[in-house]
Amino acid sequence: MTITVRYFASLREALGTDERIAHHAGATLGSIRDALIASDAAHAEALARGRAIRCALNQQILPEDTPVKDGSEVAFFPPVTGG
Repeated sequence: MTITVRYFASLREALGTDERIAHHAGATLGSIRDALIASDAAHAEALARGRAIRCALNQQILPEDTPVKDGSEVAFFPPVTGG
C-alpha cells in the first residue's frame, strides 16, 4: 500500500514537507513511525521514540495502534506547533 506522510513544525524543518512511502498491509501509525525511524539517520533522530511526537491519520489525531489503509495521509508533529 502507498501512503503520504506529512511533517509539521520542527519535523518539517528536519525532514521536509511530505513524502510518499510504500508499507505493508495491516500497518499502524506506530509501525509506520518505526519504519521511518529505521530508514535513515535523519528520520531516526527526528522521530525517535524518546521524543514527544503526535500522529494523525487523515487529519485526525489518533493513537499509534490505529490501522492505516492504502491511500491514507499520515502526519507527524510535535505536541506544540505554534501559530
